[in-house]
Amino acid sequence: MTRDSDRPDRPHRARKRFGQNFLVREDIIHHIVQAVNIKPGDQVVEIGPGLGALTSRLLDAAGSLQVIEIDRDLATRLRSRNDPRLYILEADVLNIDFQSLMADSQKLRVVGNLPYNISTPLLLKLAHAHEALADLHVMLQQEVVDRLIASSHTRAFGRLSVLMQSVFTIEHVLAVPPDAFKPAPKVQSAVARLTPRSDAADGPTLQALELATRMAFNNKRKTLRNNFRHTFDEAQLRELDIDPSARAETLALDAFHRLADAIIVRT
Repeated sequence: MTRDSDRPDRPHRARKRFGQNFLVREDIIHHIVQAVNIKPGDQVVEIGPGLGALTSRLLDAAGSLQVIEIDRDLATRLRSRNDPRLYILEADVLNIDFQSLMADSQKLRVVGNLPYNISTPLLLKLAHAHEALADLHVMLQQEVVDRLIASSHTRAFGRLSVLMQSVFTIEHVLAVPPDAFKPAPKVQSAVARLTPRSDAADGPTLQALELATRMAFNNKRKTLRNNFRHTFDEAQLRELDIDPSARAETLALDAFHRLADAIIVRT
């Protein structure tokens, strides 16, 4: 049986539980498409296509497109296009194996207006899947983008900064105001480009970095001596060329990698 809400001709009501805010401003859509710069034959995956603001443009540029949509009603609307070039995965993106989406070992170009309520776990999932990725162009809260690109000794620098910068080169591409969406969110948004680094942290290193950053930033107001007291003593921190009296936000990226290496040696 088909529900009224499944019909493609019915207006779709944004669902809070899926973090839905649909991109509607044509100038912003145009800028995003230009920034992504899809070429024919690129293997493109769109996360959260929603009402399809970017979908048709990505599809026409690449020649085929895989989309991941958790909302059954929106997936039904996409299927109603009856476009054989469009492959629809009706699933929770947090359960997707990105490696399995690759064809002929061609790396994926991922584009998406990421649901803000799952942006951090999704970014970390993509970091672990970086070997399958050519690049990412993602819409996020401006605050999250600020954290992604933050340098040490700044307030925005934290766990996400360390983990994502250990895998990706990250660029701020475009600021996006609330009125670019319907319904309009209460926060500013931005598009970021993430490109896997040639020296990206491998799986074991990334896992060790997750542990190291969890401990280091457990209480940002405390010193590393206190936050690592159950793992490294002062002498061990000094051997790693880390000042025990420092705080996590003052450490450079390579210091976190030394901590991660030391954790790996211990396990």
